[in-house]
Amino acid sequence: MAVDNIYDAGIAGGWKVRDASTFDKNTTLEADIVIVGTGAGGGTAAELLTQAGFKVLMLEEGALKTSSNFKDMDESRAYKELYQEAAGRATSDGAIAILQGRAVGGTTVVNWTASFRTPDQTLKHWADVHAVKGHSPEEMAPWFAKMEQRLNIAPWAMPPNPNNQVLHDACTKLGWEWHVIPRNVKGCWNSGYCGLGCPVNAKQSMLVSTIPTALAGGAELVHHLRVESLQFTNNEITGLTGLALDKNCRNPTGIQVTVKAKHYILAGGAINTPALLLRSKVPDPHERIGKRTCIHPVVLTLAQMPQEINPFYGAPQSIASDFFQWKDGATGKMGYKLEVPPVFPAIASGILGNFDNALRDDMAMLPHTNAMLALMRDGFVEDSQGGQVKIDDKGMAMLDYDISDFVWDGAKRAYLSMAEAQFAAGAKKVRPAHLDGKWTSSWNEAKTQIEQLKYKKFRTALFTAHLMGGCTMGEDATTSVVNSQGQHHQFSNLSIFDGSVFPTSLGVNPQLSIYGLVAQNATALAVKLGAKV
Repeated sequence: MAVDNIYDAGIAGGWKVRDASTFDKNTTLEADIVIVGTGAGGGTAAELLTQAGFKVLMLEEGALKTSSNFKDMDESRAYKELYQEAAGRATSDGAIAILQGRAVGGTTVVNWTASFRTPDQTLKHWADVHAVKGHSPEEMAPWFAKMEQRLNIAPWAMPPNPNNQVLHDACTKLGWEWHVIPRNVKGCWNSGYCGLGCPVNAKQSMLVSTIPTALAGGAELVHHLRVESLQFTNNEITGLTGLALDKNCRNPTGIQVTVKAKHYILAGGAINTPALLLRSKVPDPHERIGKRTCIHPVVLTLAQMPQEINPFYGAPQSIASDFFQWKDGATGKMGYKLEVPPVFPAIASGILGNFDNALRDDMAMLPHTNAMLALMRDGFVEDSQGGQVKIDDKGMAMLDYDISDFVWDGAKRAYLSMAEAQFAAGAKKVRPAHLDGKWTSSWNEAKTQIEQLKYKKFRTALFTAHLMGGCTMGEDATTSVVNSQGQHHQFSNLSIFDGSVFPTSLGVNPQLSIYGLVAQNATALAVKLGAKV
């Protein structure tokens, strides 16, 4: 079949896919297992539990969009259709921009394909500090290997694009560690448009891998459905209620969907999953729901290079450096991973932070612009506890996230590292993404400026695309929401299979960590529910 007809052909062949925006009356659905969310966690669980013989129902708030919709490779279309709040999601005060997917396949549809195993240091920290069991580096290795094979994850074999080459050249010249990033792609055309939806189905997102397999095995998918609440009695979930959304996935249509299942799995991510539990008013005796929500705060520096960079072409991320990640151990100064982001015109106009003639001049230099980012590792020390998910008076999710001096120190050091790297790679000018940042023409000039900047919200540009925690796992019910296998401490038939269970951030892009952990825990759940796997 043609690559862009996976769903057309599947639905014609009997796949059970329903669009809730077309429902004209209240509906009740039943399944053995219902999964809320179809991203890295939900998609992985759906495939494994369907293969184990269960009747699985997948529920997704976003729309079903396929490669046929992505062929225009258009920024404005992608942000509107594939991202939470049309790519306008942010922390509750608006100080930190949040890029998160919202479609069948979740963020895996729009991420940049970087796929790292959870660092050993992180797994050991969870065991030592957060009472996590069964997820040591040795115990996780076969599950990471399983998902690497399933999703064709391997170090990128082609030369880096010019944007990533800047980081490679800098690390080589300065003697810093660097490595090639593993990517979950098969037959990649190296176009660079991963963040807008892969137009050729090369990215092995849940959209083209586990969800089709689950559907082919008899699972059912309902999209355009926002799950509003869980119903419960004593220690058991008895049902859930969802609201059908209109075709644009914005407003409820007035149609209600009720689901009854034997087991319930939440996989909506580290903002939406805690929010659903809070809306449902489930028991939370130790007030842990929504706490310790970590985000990998990201800061950026921009460089104008003498050569053409064209940061919108080629594999978005293929080179990274952990030189500053574990220098002071897991609990020393804030560590950070260096990567580069792709830079497309619309998002560049926001990152550049200028207007009028200054913005016009900077945009004219976009083909020569390199952006470098520092992915800061939060949640490992007392002065970096992450944020907190809450709900507003309408039940909508909000993320409060304050920045401590510990984090600001990490931001300053990251700015210094990135500016040094860009000048080492031959940059003509470098500027931090900061309201007071100015173009500098030498490393010494950049260092002086960065040391003198005011590190405050709304002056320092802050971003994140990685959301973790809020329903943390651990064997101690007083400090966690679920146990190490993802089962809710208060309910026998409720599991959480997404990044919200991570007790801290990871220090790496999170998708493979979610794949591996969910593969392990979903397999254990299947056995617990009576399957032979």
